Amino acid sequence: MSSIMEGSERGDKGENLHYEETEDANVSPTDLSELLKEGTKESHDRAENCQFVKDFLKGKIKKELFKLATVALYFTYSALEEEMDRNKDNPVFAPLYFPLELHRREALVRDVEYLYGEDWKEKIQYSEATKHYVDRIRHVGQHEPELLVAHAYVRYMGDLSGGQVLKKVAQRALKLPSTEEGIQFYVFENISNAQQFKQLYRARMNVLDLDKNTKERIVEEANRAFGLNLQIFDELDKIGMSLTEEAQDGSIPVHDGKGDLRKCPYYADKLAGKAGPGCPYHAAMTLAKQPLVQLILAACVAVAAGAAAWYVM
Repeated sequence: MSSIMEGSERGDKGENLHYEETEDANVSPTDLSELLKEGTKESHDRAENCQFVKDFLKGKIKKELFKLATVALYFTYSALEEEMDRNKDNPVFAPLYFPLELHRREALVRDVEYLYGEDWKEKIQYSEATKHYVDRIRHVGQHEPELLVAHAYVRYMGDLSGGQVLKKVAQRALKLPSTEEGIQFYVFENISNAQQFKQLYRARMNVLDLDKNTKERIVEEANRAFGLNLQIFDELDKIGMSLTEEAQDGSIPVHDGKGDLRKCPYYADKLAGKAGPGCPYHAAMTLAKQPLVQLILAACVAVAAGAAAWYVM
């Protein structure tokens, strides 16, 4: 989530974004950090202005969506950090390897366990958009490791910037504990000064031995990473539209008979071969079509109408 807010801060009441970074007189326009900053502005703006992010920043985040977003982060960072571990000695990436300071997987394990319970592994799965993201990270790590720089930049620099705003919004909006259970993802225990660390990270990026073409490919990959994040946000938006108010506290959403039946969790369970009760909405509709039930309903309507007429006389 927070990758979309790299280099910017926003208050949890929807204030305008502004860059928090100070200009470094020693940075050249051809340095990778500057190329990424300038080359991803448009993608950055699109991500910041998507509906899911705007609602989140206003505190309009449903708990079920927050849980699903955390699951997406868990799968994404698991893949990213496995590929980073694989390439920790590769000179095209090694200077950016900060596992103690940056790695998020273990924090996300704690978050998912808090949100889903001890049997969380049995309850979570890849969404379609998350799988696309993970597949791309796997490809890059195994075939084009120099492009891992782009994915690390988009994710971690955002986590250290706007992610700290999202942490406060989520904690208050979802009434999460002050001890930070459920939002460990946003807690960087081994970074005492985020601004200084980001400056160090950019300096390391700028000394990577990369030619012009490779730098251009990294910028292109960073834009691709933003796009993959946007696909997840769009997916969450669509899921959010199918959730009833009751589902906002994390309970199972109930299909209301409108829209795509495949969004009904009971129907999804059936497709997955799981035994369980039928969809409450469709079970009720089937029952209502029985002649005896229709007769009883008609009688009830007549009694209600009579009572209403008496009341208004």
